[in-house]
Amino acid sequence: MKAVILAGGYGKRLRPLTDDKPKPLIEIAGKPIIEWQIEWLKNYGINSFIILTGYKKEVLTEWISKNKNRLEIECLFSTEEEPLGTGGAIYQVKSFLNEEFITINGDILTNLDIRELKTQDALASIALVPLRSPYGVVQTNDDKVIKFVEKPVLKDYWVNAGVYVLKQDIFEYLPEKGDIERLTFPTLAEKGLLKGKKFENVYWRSIDSVKDVEEASNELPEIFKNKK
Repeated sequence: MKAVILAGGYGKRLRPLTDDKPKPLIEIAGKPIIEWQIEWLKNYGINSFIILTGYKKEVLTEWISKNKNRLEIECLFSTEEEPLGTGGAIYQVKSFLNEEFITINGDILTNLDIRELKTQDALASIALVPLRSPYGVVQTNDDKVIKFVEKPVLKDYWVNAGVYVLKQDIFEYLPEKGDIERLTFPTLAEKGLLKGKKFENVYWRSIDSVKDVEEASNELPEIFKNKK
């Protein structure tokens, strides 16, 4: 199975960290996001990657080229000369994907088990994780405050984790320009061709702000302390 990493975004909310590099090269606990992702996927036997680049593509391709032997991976690059959206970026590499493949957003960190994403009777399976409140919440009993809970997990609500297993027939539904999340997945859902796997007790974080970088840098060494 090949893995496609969506790495073309501008990372505007992460400036100035992204002034001279794309988001996947932001370091978390001493390693770029993309290196954490590669190591995670290699745990499941994936060592062939297609990197979909855009913003600061030269910096990313140079880093991968210098490190692919050390990481023991094979890698192809596809570049967006203009923004194509996530769906369009994947559509652009359809000739290199003739079997089921995994796609991940280039700004997420997780340890979820991709073997649990099954596409039986579906064209796509997406990982879902419980929503974590960005704020602390206050519990009350009438007008009395009884408890403060810092950023609780809201288990009644599930969010797209940015990790997908897609069958090759997905290209019939992908736009040449536009997002897979906004255009393709709603169509598949209407047709009953989209599955969602809930992952409750896993680590997952999207790196969207400098605060995320700081918090993930503290979390990852503990989460992966038993990993090589």
